[in-house]
Amino acid sequence: MKTFALPLLAALAMTACSSGPDFRRPAAPAEQSYRTQPERSAAQGDGQYFVAGADLPAQWWELFHSPQLDALVQQALAANPNLDAARSALRAAQELAAAQRGAFLPQASAGFNPTRQKSADLLSSPLNAPANPFSLHTAQLSVGYVPDVFGGNRRLVEFLEAQAETQRFELEAARLSLAANVVAAAIAEAALRGQIAATERSVELQVKTLAIARRQFELGAIAEAGVVAQEAALAQTRAALPPLRRQLAQNRDLMAALAGGYPDHELAQQFDLEHLELPRALPLSLPSQLVEQRPDVRAAAALAHAAAAQVGVAAANRLPQFSITAGMGSVADHLGGLLQPGGGFWSLAGSVSQTLFDGGALKHRQSAAEANYDQAMAQYRGVAIAAFQNVADTLHALDQDGAALDAAGAAEMAAARSLAIAQRQLELGDISQLALINAEQAWQQASLALLQARAARYADTAALFQALGGGWWHEARPKP
Repeated sequence: MKTFALPLLAALAMTACSSGPDFRRPAAPAEQSYRTQPERSAAQGDGQYFVAGADLPAQWWELFHSPQLDALVQQALAANPNLDAARSALRAAQELAAAQRGAFLPQASAGFNPTRQKSADLLSSPLNAPANPFSLHTAQLSVGYVPDVFGGNRRLVEFLEAQAETQRFELEAARLSLAANVVAAAIAEAALRGQIAATERSVELQVKTLAIARRQFELGAIAEAGVVAQEAALAQTRAALPPLRRQLAQNRDLMAALAGGYPDHELAQQFDLEHLELPRALPLSLPSQLVEQRPDVRAAAALAHAAAAQVGVAAANRLPQFSITAGMGSVADHLGGLLQPGGGFWSLAGSVSQTLFDGGALKHRQSAAEANYDQAMAQYRGVAIAAFQNVADTLHALDQDGAALDAAGAAEMAAARSLAIAQRQLELGDISQLALINAEQAWQQASLALLQARAARYADTAALFQALGGGWWHEARPKP
């Protein structure tokens, strides 16, 4: 048995190879910049500036220096069900790859088959007589081995490992997206609270102005139209509050859901712009590093790897298939006789098979796998281009945010001074009530524009951190 099996196994092992293409990840793009115009070393508004070549920390949201934000992001990462689903998908993919690796080894099984049998008298063997019915006990060990001569199983394992790699990067992308959504929701809440507070201050101011207008009307200093105009302006400002409060309530529901809770779960954290610190130094990794840092690009590369391995599987299926089987055991008419001489048996067999005609099915399957590989590579290039576009768009947004913030700040200061002057002039009777109303509305709009400009600056800063990949590569996490 050994003299037959060992030379055959050695010969098959020596001729083993892997069919299909060996996958190589595409080289990083040679781009030197994310934008056509030269990169700016500094951005307008609040003194932000870019640090070329700097790296992101794993907990990038901590750059906003908000303990409440840190706690909410960590709560979401620990309790969000979408992350739990992604972790389970990764474990399943890893287990499937581990299961397929078992095909590299021989498969052994043992069996024991006791039977009680009675033969017809006319068909009964003289050897059984006078024992009829009789008992038969069979114990057997079977070993089967399918040599991976042309690497079909190696390519299949490679395919499953690449799928597990895809799931790993999709988990990282889900973590990054979840953290970014939590930060964006926190910034949105801060902006809404600021808008509500500014609108409420405007209401208080207009109530005082209305009281002055009514006194002046009673004294005959102004016409009734001035009072009515002030009442209309006050009602219009009050009407802006319910939509803002609705948006705030819905945003709180969103944050509760992101943190893995139901809408009736009251979050302990509340956010306003005064308690979020805008990061001054903005890390800007090199373009050549982006394809390594973005989990969506890495996932697309892993999918292309899986598609390449499928080509190898399809190619191996067109080649001869080998197998070796061996068995040994013992048979006896009673249990104790299994260990006695004379009842043993064994077998050893090898086989090779080759498909001669299948109507071109295997060939077309390989052609389909090659087309899928071309598709996956094209999709990878598309994802990489979209990643560069994402970073470039965010950089453009930050530039314009800076200009908008500077302009909004100047406009708000001017509107506030104009309103203060108009209030003094109205008390002295130098201007009409309509002029004061116009000054109040101008200040209100300027205040809201400043809040929105600040919130946009915060949101686009977080968007830049997400676009650059979020720093996941610095965090060593246990395997799911």
